[in-house]
Amino acid sequence: MPFENLYSPEFRAALAADTNAVLLDVRTAAEVADQKIEGCLHIDVMQPDFTDHISNLDASKNYYVYCRSGGRSAQACMMLEEAGFSGRLVNLAGGITQYDGPTV
Repeated sequence: MPFENLYSPEFRAALAADTNAVLLDVRTAAEVADQKIEGCLHIDVMQPDFTDHISNLDASKNYYVYCRSGGRSAQACMMLEEAGFSGRLVNLAGGITQYDGPTV
């Protein structure tokens, strides 16, 4: 199933309503230290061991993925697809820079 691109209001609503959701931040550690959405799991998509890390995740969960502007998270969604993840894959269109919910 191809991933979906949702803008912040729809992304937040879908995430809040999903009891099988995992929020995945794929930015660098420095970016995450600066600002993140509370409750996220962090795996940097640019690290060479990204595929090793995602192989340890539950492929049946629904993954809501974000980065700074939406490009790396779209790439991560494609990698999750290719790895056989069967749940819903949702990319935060515009990334955290366009996110209108609370951050920490």
